[in-house]
Amino acid sequence: MAKDMFLHGCGTALVTPFLPDGSVDYEAYAALVDRQVAGGVDFLVPLATTGETPALTQEEKVQLLKITKKHAGGLPVVPGVGSNSLPGTLANIRLLEPLKPDAFLVVVPFYNKPTQEGQFQYFKAVAAETKIPLVIYNVPGRTGANMLPDTVIRLATEVPGIAGIKEASGNYAQVSEIIRRAPEGFAVLSGDDELTLALMATGAHGVISVASNVVPGAVAALCEAVAQGDLASARSLHHYLSPLYKACFVESNPIPVKAALSILELCEDTVRLPLAPATIGTRLLLNDVLKELDQ
Repeated sequence: MAKDMFLHGCGTALVTPFLPDGSVDYEAYAALVDRQVAGGVDFLVPLATTGETPALTQEEKVQLLKITKKHAGGLPVVPGVGSNSLPGTLANIRLLEPLKPDAFLVVVPFYNKPTQEGQFQYFKAVAAETKIPLVIYNVPGRTGANMLPDTVIRLATEVPGIAGIKEASGNYAQVSEIIRRAPEGFAVLSGDDELTLALMATGAHGVISVASNVVPGAVAALCEAVAQGDLASARSLHHYLSPLYKACFVESNPIPVKAALSILELCEDTVRLPLAPATIGTRLLLNDVLKELDQ
């Protein structure tokens, strides 16, 4: 691992807890961040998909990032700033830059379905407007556009400031090719909990995890085991966590993980429209999974 690679291991894509009236529960959020730090995660990712960021106001984004920074205990903080327009993304960057995050997570523009050239030019334009490193985020299941390995490697080698990628295509062969071709110091992070072991065993550097909201210590331990070459322990942790990985995506993220956190009495089971709370079936499933995990 390159000495200058500051993103590795387990990063948690933090939920944004809401009170029953729909307002942000900042007290619960601070406690959740504290729990992540105590659990041994390696970095924190607020204001991304799992944080329901499209449903947040600008003022809420600033306050959540302030709390994250205050409670991070020195861990790197990588807020999401992506939108489906260049002006929108740059506005988010300008909003949060004064808080000096360690990097920005920028998703492939959604709904627009940009071509590979459009994606390259977009990320190049974003990188040119900030001195803070970027982590590009490929999640075609949500954006409608897949970023192919050639585009990723072109960005990694030609555009200063591109620090890594969160790869959530779910395509092992695609991510493996990125790992094989990536320049030294470029962080390849799994965006799929279920693929963390396989991708890290192939050379990925970590994960931006949903499941670690629930069990930060176990996901961090899995990443550390792979990094230390202890594949036996990593396999055991993978199989232990696999039911939770699956349960976290039986409905749109973050509906299930918020339900799990509410079962653990860590936050309310409240989401903002257009999301709706977990179904009874999902809550029953999560009850069973959490019992199996001894949570």
